[in-house]
Amino acid sequence: MKPTKMRNNMIYRATFHTRSKQLGSTLSKDLRKKYGKRSVRVMEGDNVTILRGEFKGVEGKISEVSTQKSSVAIEGVKKEKTKGDKFDVYIHTSNLLVTSLNTDDKWRISKLEGKNPSKQPKETKEAEKTEKKEDEN
Repeated sequence: MKPTKMRNNMIYRATFHTRSKQLGSTLSKDLRKKYGKRSVRVMEGDNVTILRGEFKGVEGKISEVSTQKSSVAIEGVKKEKTKGDKFDVYIHTSNLLVTSLNTDDKWRISKLEGKNPSKQPKETKEAEKTEKKEDEN
């Protein structure tokens, strides 16, 4: 297959699964030491710093992830139209540095720590209720 055709298949005609994997950003030095990984797939709620482009140095929380554009919208990063309307600026994930992670997803954290998430004990609502009752007594 020709290199141009291969590149087009990898970038522009990639499947959603592949596109999702391409939404990775580098981790900050302290997170690298903690998890032993260089990069991670970004999620809504992660705090990032912009490393390149017009908004270089701006820190913010990811508000929206677009797999179609392979980029993210960050809170506080907006541009203004001539009529005064403001719109989100989408920034490619390769130009970001993740400074803190959204820890709501237990599966994601266990994968980062190198544990097998399917073998982790499952937290059920019933177990949480019994723990609360024991705490009250």
